[in-house]
Amino acid sequence: MSTTDLSTAASVTVSPGRAPRRRRHGFRSWFADTGWRHVVAIVVSAFALFPLLYVVSASLNPNGTLTGSNQLFSAFGIDSYVRILSDPQNPYGLWFLNTLLVAVITGAVTVFIGALAAYAFSRMRFAGRRIGLVTIVVVQMFPQLLAVVAIFLLMTTLGDWFPAIGLNTHTGLILVYLGGALGVNTYLMYGFFNTLPMELDEAARIDGAGHARIFFTMILPLVAPILAVVALLSFIGTVNEYVIASVMLVDVEQQTLVVGLTKLVANPRYADWSAFSAGAVMAAVPVMILFLFLQRYIVGGLTAGATKG
Repeated sequence: MSTTDLSTAASVTVSPGRAPRRRRHGFRSWFADTGWRHVVAIVVSAFALFPLLYVVSASLNPNGTLTGSNQLFSAFGIDSYVRILSDPQNPYGLWFLNTLLVAVITGAVTVFIGALAAYAFSRMRFAGRRIGLVTIVVVQMFPQLLAVVAIFLLMTTLGDWFPAIGLNTHTGLILVYLGGALGVNTYLMYGFFNTLPMELDEAARIDGAGHARIFFTMILPLVAPILAVVALLSFIGTVNEYVIASVMLVDVEQQTLVVGLTKLVANPRYADWSAFSAGAVMAAVPVMILFLFLQRYIVGGLTAGATKG
């Protein structure tokens, strides 16, 4: 070994008992590396939380107006909650039950039928398969709002022949929601089904399993994340939907929360914004519970199907 190599080795040798010096990073280096991410996260979180805090503050305002809610939590009281729960002209409890009924049934049926369709498109080869996939994507490009008039006329005609699925019925509203949500949810689940290897199906068929047994005993447990995501999106979309529900449901006893609460602020002169905010806060509780319950599935369900089409 040359003299130069020995001097270099001696210069990098650390004496025993002394820890190697770590390079100190200044504030600028930390901020350029990770600090700006924290700043962005704080700003986005504040931007997202402020409307929620404002609604909660307005619901606790006993005056019933928004003028005193400019200062967050300047007044506290549960008068708004008592008023909206005890108002006989606005049956909040009945609206709440109607919304849960429609949202739960719509979410469950959407997940089941969408999973069946996605399994067929992913695992079977039949005439019109690619055209069917393209069609359900193209149809979703047009907003459902464009079909409100056609839906109203269709449900009016169906109501004359089958009153159970016509206007002012929850069954008819659920059928309309199913028709509008199956396309995009089927395509979303189709991408996730494609991530499962076909060897699983082939091994099951060798053992004598049919499509029904493969689907219910093997495929469904493996695609639980995307099923949870579709169920959550369908539930939230049904709870928040207003236009079609306001056209379909006329009687007060049949209305959902969104349609019923809108009546509280329909007249600007007599709008009860505090009661409206209280109803909105209570309406968010089921969505939060469902989101927390399905949280472990959400990230995997949204990202796993994006790598293979």
